[in-house]
Amino acid sequence: MSADSSDEDYVYDEVSGEWLPAAELRARAPAADPDVVEVRDSVGNLLADGDQVTLIKDLDVKGAGQTLRRGTLIKSIRLTGDPQEIDCKFDGIKGLVLRAEFVKKR
Repeated sequence: MSADSSDEDYVYDEVSGEWLPAAELRARAPAADPDVVEVRDSVGNLLADGDQVTLIKDLDVKGAGQTLRRGTLIKSIRLTGDPQEIDCKFDGIKGLVLRAEFVKKR
């Protein structure tokens, strides 16, 4: 009995939107670095240092006495090493750290 391609497992690749053989997808995947933490926004987009994000809900900023409104643009974020937190700069607020679940990549 010979092995044919119909016995191979297929995996849906969300990037390309196609069903690909599992072996091909594994070969394409970059080697995972255990020190690199993936940070994803509220809809699953991968965030990186320098990205711009918008807030998806109003947030009360503790200690600053102000509220950041939904839709506020935050420029040039920095990843903190925590998969759920990002470091941000915003006028009038020093040391602003936001949870990734409350932002969307722009």
